[in-house]
Amino acid sequence: MFSHINKPLLMGILNVTPDSFSDGGKYATINAALQQAELMIAQGADIIDLGGESTRPGAAPVAAAEQIQRVVPVIKAIRQIQDTMPISIDTTLSEVAKAALDAGADIINDISAGQNDEAILLLAAERGVSIILMHSKGSPKTMQNDPHYDDVVQEVINALKERINAALNAGIKPAKIAIDPGIGFGKRKQDNINLLAHLDAFAAMGFPVLLGASRKRFMGTICEVSEPAELVTATAVTTALGVMAGVQMFRVHDIKENKQAIDVAWAIKQSRKMLLMQ
Repeated sequence: MFSHINKPLLMGILNVTPDSFSDGGKYATINAALQQAELMIAQGADIIDLGGESTRPGAAPVAAAEQIQRVVPVIKAIRQIQDTMPISIDTTLSEVAKAALDAGADIINDISAGQNDEAILLLAAERGVSIILMHSKGSPKTMQNDPHYDDVVQEVINALKERINAALNAGIKPAKIAIDPGIGFGKRKQDNINLLAHLDAFAAMGFPVLLGASRKRFMGTICEVSEPAELVTATAVTTALGVMAGVQMFRVHDIKENKQAIDVAWAIKQSRKMLLMQ
């Protein structure tokens, strides 16, 4: 899937959890989750990203059996109404990923990039599915306990290169790999800003880049906003900047607003490309 991206894609966030930072509990039932999936598809989502474990700072891990119980019925329900929409499973556990793939998911989105459960890389290779490798420092429960970087951009790039090599060594094809700098995952406010300022460096690594800045707390500190749901405009700004920097996928809560950001930024970027060719 990742080898044929032209115009950037929108990945809609669907958390079937009671405690996610922005929408915890809103889509914990199958009907509520299905309605949200249908809305995101209608608004222009290209991928639905389904997660059964909160990865907000301080969150405790959720057992594989509980994650499976949360996500598999929703995947099956989505597949009953939409058999072609790509679905990604947001998990670090190979057991959960296998159950999700068996139920109809197409992509693995692993915030640990295979470090939490190395078998997830072997599973992706065996099934021939795409995988997103994200950078994070520590687990969600501990990642914001005084993270430190001397050069956050280079250190994240180096860490992602290591995980790309692990994925390739597991047998995953290069065209099946995407990367994510992990905004908000074991990073300080300025670290996140620095990563956003250098998204082009990640795009230059040769793999599609996923940006997941949607409603993140660090933007609230910039905008002096405490409610994550009030950071829709701030998120759309990062989406537009990401398009211009070469990011090819955006993981967001708010499809309609971010689709507008992509459409306008993409039109401007294409115009610039045409002018440079003249």
